[in-house]
Amino acid sequence: MRYYAVFLPMKDVEKSKEFRSQHLKFLEQMRQEKKVLMNGKFTDGSGGLVIYAADTLDQAVSYLKEDPYIKEGARDWEIHEWAMETNAEFDF
Repeated sequence: MRYYAVFLPMKDVEKSKEFRSQHLKFLEQMRQEKKVLMNGKFTDGSGGLVIYAADTLDQAVSYLKEDPYIKEGARDWEIHEWAMETNAEFDF
């Protein structure tokens, strides 16, 4: 399993508001399916970050393209494979 960090910079504020609940439901389902490790918004309102778990980059991109934010043009995206390092002091 590999991890992919996806930056979701703001593209359309109104569409982001309109599709937020669908986006969050999508991410919840993906977390339940163990396809999303974690996600969250940037506190400055510029967008958000999703960490996908996938076998390949193509698989991660296919997950990403199902996100309502991407399908509806609310956000742009940038993806990078991410080598996760853990801190034993944190209990995830």
